[in-house]
Amino acid sequence: MNITGEALIGGIAERGSAGSFQAWDPNLQQHIAPAFNMVDRDQIDRACRLAGEAFDIFRATSDAERAHFLETVAEQILAIGDELIVRAMAESGLPRMRLEGERGRTVGQLRLFAELLREGSWRDVRIDTALPERTPPRPDLRMQMTGLGPVAVFAASNFPLAFSVAGGDTASAFAAGCPVVLKAHSAHPGTSELVARAVVRAVEQCGLPAGVFALLTGTGNGIGQALVAHPAIQAVGFTGSRSGGTALMAVAAARPQPIPVYAEMSSINPLILMPQALAARADEIGKGFAASLVLGVGQFCTNPGLVLAIDGPGLDTFCEAASRALLDTQAATMLTQGIAQSYRKGVELLRGHHAVTTLACLEHVEGKGAAALFRTSAEHFLAHHELHGEVFGPSSVVVACRDLAELRAVTEVLEGQLTATLQIDEGDYEAARALLPVLERKVGRILANGFPTGVEVSTAMVHGGPFPATADGRSTSVGTGAINRFLRPVCYQNLPQALLPEALRDHNPLGIWRRRDGALTKE
Repeated sequence: MNITGEALIGGIAERGSAGSFQAWDPNLQQHIAPAFNMVDRDQIDRACRLAGEAFDIFRATSDAERAHFLETVAEQILAIGDELIVRAMAESGLPRMRLEGERGRTVGQLRLFAELLREGSWRDVRIDTALPERTPPRPDLRMQMTGLGPVAVFAASNFPLAFSVAGGDTASAFAAGCPVVLKAHSAHPGTSELVARAVVRAVEQCGLPAGVFALLTGTGNGIGQALVAHPAIQAVGFTGSRSGGTALMAVAAARPQPIPVYAEMSSINPLILMPQALAARADEIGKGFAASLVLGVGQFCTNPGLVLAIDGPGLDTFCEAASRALLDTQAATMLTQGIAQSYRKGVELLRGHHAVTTLACLEHVEGKGAAALFRTSAEHFLAHHELHGEVFGPSSVVVACRDLAELRAVTEVLEGQLTATLQIDEGDYEAARALLPVLERKVGRILANGFPTGVEVSTAMVHGGPFPATADGRSTSVGTGAINRFLRPVCYQNLPQALLPEALRDHNPLGIWRRRDGALTKE
């Protein structure tokens, strides 16, 4: 299959010569850059302008129409069949089972947003009826959420389907009535084009304007910066490195009209071993931790890259069990050569650090991620900020603390995180209660007696956290709450019923839940 180096805008093939596809070769352990051309500024401008022109039309579609569109995207992705899985395997090095599960997650979240649209609560309708007899009189006030405008979405490297072309950012933007201009990730260009063409077919089948969706291909920072700077773009969804996310944040802030950037960037996801749990099941926890650490070659946003515990026999048992389990694993192909090189650099930094002891470190293999586990003291961890950084891959650092007070002190200095996990027994509840306020300030999701890898797509999920876990800790990129990133409130004062949006009219033609004069009702 040849892939094109083009901007795919509503089915229109923009100029750009075809190139031959080359992918990860797990046997040769090398990554040959895909041969595809970069879009130019004219193509970026056209994609953004068409998105701007399509916005009012797309936003005006009914919830049922947008729900049907999302379901059609899901159907078109499934219709690609095994070709999609084979291509994603070749480009990413990920196994079939993982990618088939990721495809299911992708279509599942599209359908979940379709359900949200039909249910209607996303509008957050609030009605305060007029009180003319009051002094001063209260006008008739009616509010609902509406789409923000065209959204620039940056596909992630580590999820070629679920956080890519038709992933959660795209699905939630579409649900909000926002066109999407998507920057494909260079790690999986063929997979991106297959899914993009499925989205375009859905756009055409549903009779939507071509500008509702565009795919931009190419490498380098220029495309992303030009995309975020374009005046038609009103918000950004990004999953990637801290340097990449903060660079886009700077571009967005420097615009004549600054726009929000929802960037998921960096997290080491502390695993906290409470004393009673550690005493009772250190061996079991160590094995479970090791399995979580190497899952997906450690290339999950929620990889447990830090372990906090009180020093003693229980921690020693945990370290021994985790080390044994890790030494029984094998190095596996990472997503890109660049990721593999960065991982090796991070591991070497830890292994060579004077304050760090190596517990387990498999032999390095070019292009692969080999498990590594290190140990340091809380005193050293507090003194050396370089030990706090994310090493993206199957590596983690155990921090031994003298007591609960020192464990809390370590937690206090951590940056914002996506998750924190408590391994906890009933005898630990009092100590955990004192730690929870710190965790609530630091993370987006707190787990008990599990491991952070694995993010359920649901209504209650939060996949976000304070900076640098995300650019805006008030949001989530997974679950139905993700739609709120691309919405803003609009209030209508004393408008005639005939001019009000349907959701705000007295007789509630949509039959949705609304807050009327403070009471939640469908009346």
